[in-house]
Amino acid sequence: MSELAFVIGAYLLGSVSFGILMSHAFGLPDPRTVGSGNPGATNVLRSGKKLAAALTLFGDAAKGWVAVRLALDLQAHFGWAPWMVCVVGLAVFVGHLYPIYYGFKGGKGVATALGILLAFSVWLGLAVLLTWAAVFAISRYSSLAALVASWLAPIHAVALLPYKGYAITAAVIAVLITWRHRSNIKKLIAGTEAGFGKKQ
Repeated sequence: MSELAFVIGAYLLGSVSFGILMSHAFGLPDPRTVGSGNPGATNVLRSGKKLAAALTLFGDAAKGWVAVRLALDLQAHFGWAPWMVCVVGLAVFVGHLYPIYYGFKGGKGVATALGILLAFSVWLGLAVLLTWAAVFAISRYSSLAALVASWLAPIHAVALLPYKGYAITAAVIAVLITWRHRSNIKKLIAGTEAGFGKKQ
């Protein structure tokens, strides 16, 4: 299989928004028109439909995992260079952020990033997930938890994985997540960010 064709396929897979699909399936408003306007699991959860939010989280994470897992299998079969797996991971991630199906206006990429990192290494994914959970438990801010977890992901990758290309990929993902959370960062600094269980 052509490496370029697979990278394009990964981008197209990443462009599928489970937040939008699940909202339509459950009869909820388009997540891009309510709350933060982000078609991700956190915004879907604010609709009150926990199952829709859980399926959104699972779907967005699964597409990242599937793309990278297949790339790893094809790498072993066709002898692809290790960096091709990283390119595929970035392609599916960029697809989520800038989906061709939705006018290049997508989500913030947290769940998809988790799926990618889990495919790189279960231990790396778990380390990042535990970081997110710890920060969220203390702060109750999903955005802050996502930012800290993404910033620490490259450090976890360096510590856990021999191939440093994964750490570089995690660093690029962290930069993109930070860029997509720039409005949240401003609100966190101003003290106006919406936190779960917190009064506005």
